[in-house]
Amino acid sequence: MSPLSELTAKVLEFRDERNWAQFHSLRNLIVSLNLEAGELLELTQWKSDTEMAGLLDQADAREALRDECADVLIYLLLIAEQAGIDLAEATRLKLAKNAVKYPVDISYGSSRKYSQAPAAECRDKV
Repeated sequence: MSPLSELTAKVLEFRDERNWAQFHSLRNLIVSLNLEAGELLELTQWKSDTEMAGLLDQADAREALRDECADVLIYLLLIAEQAGIDLAEATRLKLAKNAVKYPVDISYGSSRKYSQAPAAECRDKV
């Protein structure tokens, strides 16, 4: 069993012990994922990159970041389980697609989206 599968099994066990599956429609899970991602984002509100880096040295701030990351992952695991998505395989496939969209020779050190790349061949590969 893969680490993601083991983790998913633990999340499902936790959910099922509380009879929460009844609330976990795909739509509700996706909404909840976004709410949790918003809570993760809230940790950065009004902070500079320097302030954010400094927060990692504070135990309570690091714990809050850890907890919000875990909440996001929990909902993502539940969504993937319900939709029958193998997250490891989906990630491998997406990386292969992105390798075509963002070839190293064109994308190295650039934050531009593939559709904004200066080379037409980058856009043509998509």
